[in-house]
Amino acid sequence: MSPDELQNLLDIATEAALAAGAVLQSYWGKLEDIQEKGRPGDLVTEADKAAEAAILDVLRRHVPTHGILTEESGSLGESSSEYLWVIDPLDGTTNYTHQYPFSATSIGLLINGVPQVGAIFDPFHNELFRAATGLGATRNRRPIQVSQTTELSKSLLVTGFAYDRHTTADNNYAEFCHLTHLTQGVRRDGSAALDISHVACGRLDGYWERGLSPWDIAAGIVVLLEAGGQITAYNGSAFELQSGRILATNGKIHSQLRDALKQVPPLSSWPSL
Repeated sequence: MSPDELQNLLDIATEAALAAGAVLQSYWGKLEDIQEKGRPGDLVTEADKAAEAAILDVLRRHVPTHGILTEESGSLGESSSEYLWVIDPLDGTTNYTHQYPFSATSIGLLINGVPQVGAIFDPFHNELFRAATGLGATRNRRPIQVSQTTELSKSLLVTGFAYDRHTTADNNYAEFCHLTHLTQGVRRDGSAALDISHVACGRLDGYWERGLSPWDIAAGIVVLLEAGGQITAYNGSAFELQSGRILATNGKIHSQLRDALKQVPPLSSWPSL
């Protein structure tokens, strides 16, 4: 695909992200319908649904034949299409319902199964992160790049906790504690799309998480890679979007973070408090 064609798709993603962001701003502090989707803490609101509708309107006007996968409505159109838009209209719904201003709209485009276009809009800090393969990554239209931190001990990391953390031992509580001891700190902000974006622009040095869905990270993957970052599976092997697990860094601490994750003692071995 030519750079001009990718730029056009990136502009469409941007239009959709900004439209959804305007919806999220309009519902801020005015929610009347907050529901759980079956797992504790996994919420959906009228803002999620209205933002999704705004995104779908943009995509259907510009690319009506493309497939769509969205968090709230699932698969729409031809899911086997060469072009598949992967959408989270409100990444950070729990934050949003509590009026904690750390949420975003995330819109990624897979071309033949590979993330190639991403637009992430944080309407509360008016920050637009976007990228397309070969075109670089930007924040508010200005180029961004990952940090220059080379030592894990001097890094600031971020992670998240899956919705099923209450019921499964396959969570990252032990990793969070272990890496807090090895670094300058680990943050937990509640939006995978923004976590990756903040690694991309150098505010953070690395991110890992499990229990993710494609719409959580598809857009962020493009942004981080185009900003010079590195993304793999936990063990350093090739990343798989459907795995739900990601290790994403500035590239300079990647092997150190990978090795540190391998060394985490099982949660069951930690002393009770």
